[in-house]
Amino acid sequence: MYRKHGPSIMWPMASGQALQIRGRLLLSGGGPFVFGVLNVTPDSFSDGGRYAGASEAIDAGVRMAEEGADVIDIGGESTRPGSRPVPADEQIRRTQPVIAELARRFGPAGPGLSIDTRLAKVARAALDAGATIINDITALRDDEALAPVAASRGAGVILMHMQGTPATMQQCPTYRNVVAEVREFLAERIAAAVAAGVGRQRILVDPGIGFGKTTTHNLEILRHAGEFRNLGVPVLIGPSRKRFIGEVLGIPEPIKRLYGTLAAVAACILAGVECVRVHDVAACRQVADVCAAIRTAG
Repeated sequence: MYRKHGPSIMWPMASGQALQIRGRLLLSGGGPFVFGVLNVTPDSFSDGGRYAGASEAIDAGVRMAEEGADVIDIGGESTRPGSRPVPADEQIRRTQPVIAELARRFGPAGPGLSIDTRLAKVARAALDAGATIINDITALRDDEALAPVAASRGAGVILMHMQGTPATMQQCPTYRNVVAEVREFLAERIAAAVAAGVGRQRILVDPGIGFGKTTTHNLEILRHAGEFRNLGVPVLIGPSRKRFIGEVLGIPEPIKRLYGTLAAVAACILAGVECVRVHDVAACRQVADVCAAIRTAG
């Protein structure tokens, strides 16, 4: 059975109304909420090809629900370092059947569904199929039609920081003060999203671990993760199996980075971060819940 906390994300909703995930408002200071990563691609950095088929992806989404995922984040385009864009129609072909079937199976008691895309056409198809959140690594910069889609449909929006593009972002990432610069960027993108009609209570921010950042930059962001909560919207961080963990631990294979991922998740939750995006849902669910209990004890 799925972990149940009441109804899943409600949709459609007015653009200014806060997201509800399993009966809990996704507001600053809430959570922890666990987003399960579901890459319906042949070439993702960690699990490329494992869930490239619709049936395999659907089974994986159901398993994540059973393990305690609050949201399943589904993507049809790899954004690993050096990757190239995938056409919208191909992303839709990969993701829409999976979203539609998971929405049908979960109903009101299961996890919400998020579409990981930077294209309005893909987002529109995903929302039609039952997704309720748009996770955009470009923070509504790549496709000018994406913000109006999110606003008109009352979708939640995750605004992520990335220096460069997936093809170039790890060539030579440079910052004077990575935490301050990322925070300033996210504040500007929140303002832009609100100006485009996206309700502020439907916005999350993601500092973009691994997206145009060195290992040192990523560690600094995690060390100061709580500072991003000053932006006044929920924070999502995705450290799962990332290269910085491999470099710290000397583990080249992403799939072997579970324990390092758990340490990063613990740091996020203890800092008050509301959401984590992970591959290993069951383990990260336990870590998130225990760290939240420690943080709020007394």
